[in-house]
Amino acid sequence: MDSKEGIDALFLFASEGIIVANEIGEITRVNPSAERLFGYQKEELLGKKIEILMPKRVTHKHVDLREKYNHAPDPRTMGAGRELYALKKDGSEFPIEISLSPYSNSFGKYVIAFIVDITVRRMAEEKLRNYSAELEKQVKNRTLILEEAIQELEKTKINLHNSLEKEKVLSELKSRFVSMASHEFRTPLTTMMSSLSLVTKYGEQNDKENQLKHVNKIKTSIVNLTDILNDFLSVSKLEEGKIENIPEEINLKKYNSEIISEMQSMATNGQKLVQIHTGNEIASIDKKLLKNVLFNLISNAIKFSPEGEVVEISTQVLNSSIKISVKDNGIGIPKEDQVHLFERFFRGNNATHIQGTGLGLNIVSKYAELMNGSIDFESIENKGTKFTIIIPQ
Repeated sequence: MDSKEGIDALFLFASEGIIVANEIGEITRVNPSAERLFGYQKEELLGKKIEILMPKRVTHKHVDLREKYNHAPDPRTMGAGRELYALKKDGSEFPIEISLSPYSNSFGKYVIAFIVDITVRRMAEEKLRNYSAELEKQVKNRTLILEEAIQELEKTKINLHNSLEKEKVLSELKSRFVSMASHEFRTPLTTMMSSLSLVTKYGEQNDKENQLKHVNKIKTSIVNLTDILNDFLSVSKLEEGKIENIPEEINLKKYNSEIISEMQSMATNGQKLVQIHTGNEIASIDKKLLKNVLFNLISNAIKFSPEGEVVEISTQVLNSSIKISVKDNGIGIPKEDQVHLFERFFRGNNATHIQGTGLGLNIVSKYAELMNGSIDFESIENKGTKFTIIIPQ
């Protein structure tokens, strides 16, 4: 292989395309592999500028690079980090890899270019990139599906937790109801049974006074039982989300007057319900929720006030809100009990002898919240209590 014949064999039979150019870029030799690569016969290339084998968009730039290379020639691979393309005779382009090696002889300076068609490699790389992109896409999709599944599981977990909490609340409600019903229901029912017997007895004796007294006892017991049942129905509906806030324009002064008139019959001997209204009479509020709030607050004021006292119901319509307050001069709320006042089933230490469920104020606070309002109170033991509700409109 050291002979001229051996060197010629390497040139002629090399699988790489080999092109030799002089220092002004003219092609002086072309091997058969280069002819096949570019689609030329060697006679068509000899004496031509090397730029004939390059896309036109890079020929001008290549002339500058060739001149720089001639000033500092050394073996190197061209286009590191760049994609190089060559131009065939038919005008088509293909990706290549080129290595340059300079040499000199008595005729001048030359550069040998070793050219490899890397089309297959590029196709494989593109295929690999596409495969990687597709794989990444599938991973992202599956990750997204997994994240969605995790989110759904988390939602299910939260829903189950909420359902469990509701079940616990309802279970506690039922348990407390049974416990309370055995006491609160028994008293009015016993009173009713006893009074019914006495009504019959006094009827036979034509004793109208005692007969009327026991009829009133029966009425009072029926009202107490109705209050208990209404409290539990309200709690149940609130728990199930069946109560909605649907405001409408009403004459607040007139509407409250009707409620107060209706409740006056519940007042004990000498108790008086007084209405005070200021501001515009027209307001936007949910009538049903308002009625329930007033019924609970006024009935509590009646229940916890002595005979002959005044219960004051005040309403005020402002530009952006409605202010409602119910004030009594009753037994008040002990300071240590005030922090628990709106808790379900809570009853103050000084009210255990008075019939009730301990649900009324809890229901009122929930109704106020449903109307986007707030509830507050002032109370001094043995002097009275004032509840104030502010509702935006």
